[in-house]
Amino acid sequence: MSLKKGVAVELARGNLAVGQLWGKTIHGTFRSEIKYRSNLIDDYHPHNLAHYTRPPSSRLSDMGISRTSRHKRSATGAQRAHYRKKRKFELGRQAANTKLGPKRVHEVRVRGGNLKYRALRLDGGNFAWGSEHVTRKTRIISVVYNASNNELVRTNTLVKSAIIQVDATPFRQWYEAHYAQPITKRGKAQTTEGGAAAEPKKLSNHVQRILEERKKDAKVDTLLESQFAAGRLYATITSRPGQSGRADGYILEGKELEVSTHAIG
Repeated sequence: MSLKKGVAVELARGNLAVGQLWGKTIHGTFRSEIKYRSNLIDDYHPHNLAHYTRPPSSRLSDMGISRTSRHKRSATGAQRAHYRKKRKFELGRQAANTKLGPKRVHEVRVRGGNLKYRALRLDGGNFAWGSEHVTRKTRIISVVYNASNNELVRTNTLVKSAIIQVDATPFRQWYEAHYAQPITKRGKAQTTEGGAAAEPKKLSNHVQRILEERKKDAKVDTLLESQFAAGRLYATITSRPGQSGRADGYILEGKELEVSTHAIG
């Protein structure tokens, strides 16, 4: 009878405990180490192994995320000895993988009693329009590009440096209020056609002079103007949603917008 079959028979009869499978004497034959194998149970199915659990040394599922290098081999290729237990300062935490959805942010207690804010889901943020020196809170529509991984685009994962689309409405409303004129050519044409029908708001000479002075610099990039017409602006995230719990950034303009548009394709 083979050693494997003999062990299974002894287990089934109850003459051998499960714990004796590791480094014990069986039928007078010494084996330095007889490890548990899954096919042994699959072949013989002894009923007394129904509640069998693996020894603590093989519970890989209980291992946490660690930032230590003790599991790494040395420069010469030797396997390092585990001479101490895990330490709190070596722990690692699961990635936030912030998704697009209703806001959900968790507080995480970290070293020194400080708090981090782990954003699990976000649907908006503060975005700056650099050339106009204005920032508005707006809705995030979708993720359109990520230089590191296309999978983050498919799953709408919000990370730093991701290229996203945001709602253009808050910025359009600010522009029209600040410069007293539509931001797109189509809007200007509609205003010209319906100018006689709609009675213009009466403004003081002082306000008119201010608006006329502002209109001298009221120039919008062609690419940006087409995005305003579509109601969506390209922006990038500069904050770290998994650390600060926010998805803030800025509107893409100029050369950066050209490069990003080409990359998005």
